Amino acid sequence: MITIRPRTHAYKLIQLLSVAGEIPPGALSLLGSERVFDNLVHKLELSQNFRFDKDGQVYHTKLIQVSGRKDTRTIRLYKKAVDVLDELTPGLLKWYMAAFNNHIFSGDTQHIQRNHRVAEVLTLCMAAGIEIRPYALPALKKIGFGMIVPGAPSFYIARDLKKAGIGEDNKTTYTRLTGALFYPGGCYAVYNTRGSVMKWSGVGEVKTAVNLQELARINAGLDETKPALLLGYDPGTAFKTMLESDKSRRAEFRFDRVYPKIHFIPLNQYGIRLLKILATPDWNEKLLTALFEPEQRSYNRASMEYDAMIDNRMILSHLDSDIARLYRFRESLANRVSGSETAGADVICYPWQTDFLKSYLGDLAGLRELEMDSVESVL
Repeated sequence: MITIRPRTHAYKLIQLLSVAGEIPPGALSLLGSERVFDNLVHKLELSQNFRFDKDGQVYHTKLIQVSGRKDTRTIRLYKKAVDVLDELTPGLLKWYMAAFNNHIFSGDTQHIQRNHRVAEVLTLCMAAGIEIRPYALPALKKIGFGMIVPGAPSFYIARDLKKAGIGEDNKTTYTRLTGALFYPGGCYAVYNTRGSVMKWSGVGEVKTAVNLQELARINAGLDETKPALLLGYDPGTAFKTMLESDKSRRAEFRFDRVYPKIHFIPLNQYGIRLLKILATPDWNEKLLTALFEPEQRSYNRASMEYDAMIDNRMILSHLDSDIARLYRFRESLANRVSGSETAGADVICYPWQTDFLKSYLGDLAGLRELEMDSVESVL
């Protein structure tokens, strides 16, 4: 018999499935050892007795089912196991059935991959300790003003933003957005490109950004919402996704015009740690204060984007993994090389960013590595 308790792997998996509906098997490595979760999935596919606490009611059924092949391979709750969701949270069964069409899922590849994009975001947020349960979050308001969102970081799925947003029936709204991450003092629009270049819907994403900004103003008291998180398997694909929007006929539809700050979050353990950093109140100012002396900092007053000037070298911190800012920095450096400017440049980065930055920057800038432990200790 399996006893499922809070904070166990089985409990986390069931809770995640109750929110995401279905998840790709590879995403479970974000929650712990891949081998451990592979064994757990195999075990929970078998019919057996289980209960949710020491003295709880005993059930006999499978808990999950795995179906599909390759890109469509997916994990879902077993149909009979859905009935026990109220053991996790009273009323969860009713919420789940309404959210996932009475436990009826499409076998269409596009629908599955869309669900997987959202599921990977939810898994990463869960691993980072961010609240992801819609039924535990206060509903966002359409009008008025007040601090509705929780004081701790919380992720609102796109479908819940639609319910609160302006023009919720417009199918161009939230077409690529997976959701929004609120944290004390800020809000991120969250996208997931996974392992392939994401197609960019210029008009739809402009409307998305405007609507999200209004929701953040009403529900979190934020005057401006400009940053985005772009999740993916590797920075090269994320960068291509950002540049893919260059094909838009109008410059204002580009990804980095809609969101001037685009923080790449890898779908791995480094991404979990980076997400925690970016969800820390006033993280950027705390970090720059720790890195540089006041007289060294640029305070965004320079003609190009960099954070400090040290020994006639411009220093850019890429510890926030902002690929939009990195792109502008590189373009400015390339223009300076063709001109008469002589100041050198360096980029501060994490060791896991080094390979990509070497290939992207070439000889334009040097690299200064800083361990994540140092950044985490500062924040």
